[in-house]
Amino acid sequence: MVEIKQYTPELSQDWNHFVDESKNATFLHRREYMDYHSHRFEDCSLIAHDNGKIVALLPANRVGDTLYSHQGLTYGGWLTQLKHFNAVNMLEIFDAMKEFCLSIGIKHLIYKAIPHIYHKYPAEEDLYAIFRQGGNIIETNISSSIPLDQPLEFNYTYRKMVKTAIANNLSVVESQDYAQYWNILTELLGTKYDTTPVHSLDEITMLHDRFPHNIKLYTVNRDDEILAGVLIYCTPLVAHAQYIASNEEGKNKGALALLFNHFIKHEFKGLKYLDLGTSNENKGLYLNEGLILQKSHLGGRAIVHNTYKISF
Repeated sequence: MVEIKQYTPELSQDWNHFVDESKNATFLHRREYMDYHSHRFEDCSLIAHDNGKIVALLPANRVGDTLYSHQGLTYGGWLTQLKHFNAVNMLEIFDAMKEFCLSIGIKHLIYKAIPHIYHKYPAEEDLYAIFRQGGNIIETNISSSIPLDQPLEFNYTYRKMVKTAIANNLSVVESQDYAQYWNILTELLGTKYDTTPVHSLDEITMLHDRFPHNIKLYTVNRDDEILAGVLIYCTPLVAHAQYIASNEEGKNKGALALLFNHFIKHEFKGLKYLDLGTSNENKGLYLNEGLILQKSHLGGRAIVHNTYKISF
C-alpha cells in the first residue's frame, strides 16, 4: 500500500540516494541544488513509500491551496525507481497523493513533467496518471534539441561563421572566469531585454562549486578576453545550454557558431542531446520566431515541455 509523506530536512540523505538511482532524475533534484533558494519557496516535496520503501519522490513547493512541481526547477514531476515500477504503481501514487493533499488543505496540483530526453529509461507513467486524474495541459513551451548521434549540418550562414571564427584565431575554453562572463551576460540582458540573469553571480558560482562536473562555463576567447559564452548544465544524457551571450566583437567574428560546433563535434559527442532551451514567453503563448529560427539553423528541432493542472 502506497503512503505519502512530506519531505523534511533530516531525510536529505535518503532523498539524494534515491535521486542518484532514479531513472528520470538529474542533479537538479538533489537537495544541494533545490535548497540553494529555499528562502524563496515553501518546500512541500513529497515522498511515496510502498511497504516502508521509497518508490518515488516529488520535488514540490506550496502556494496557498496549490501544490507546484518545484517552481525553482526547470523541470520536475515524480522521480521514480528503475526496477519494479510501472503504470499501476503510478496510479496508486496519484491516488495516495490526492488523499494526502486534501488532508493538508491542498486542492490543486500544477505539474511540470520531465521532458523525455532527460529520462535514462522510459518514465512517462505520470502522463498516463494525469490523464486518469482528469488533468489538463495549461502551458506548453517548445525547446530545441539536437540529437548528437545524428546532428544536422549547420545552415550556410553558420558554417561561414565557424570559418570566420577559426580565421580570427578564436579559441574555445572551459572557463572558471564566471565574473567576467556574468558582466557580459548582465550587460546584454539589461540592454536588449531590460532584465537580469535568474541566478546572481554569487549563486551560480556557489552552484558550480557544489556541482563542478555538472555546471560548466564554456567561453570563446581572443587571447584572455571573453567574447562569448554558454553555461552548460550537464546530465547523463543531455547537455543543456543556458545563458547564451556574446559581445559585439564575438557576433562579428562568429564566436557562438564556433562554440556550438565544438559542442556538437567534440565536447558532448558522447551524450544523446544538446538542449538549446525554450523560445517562449507568456506561458507558452508567445513564440520568439527569430530565436527558434536561429536554433533551427544549428540543427535544433522541437521538444515540448508541458505543464498540467489537476484539481482534487
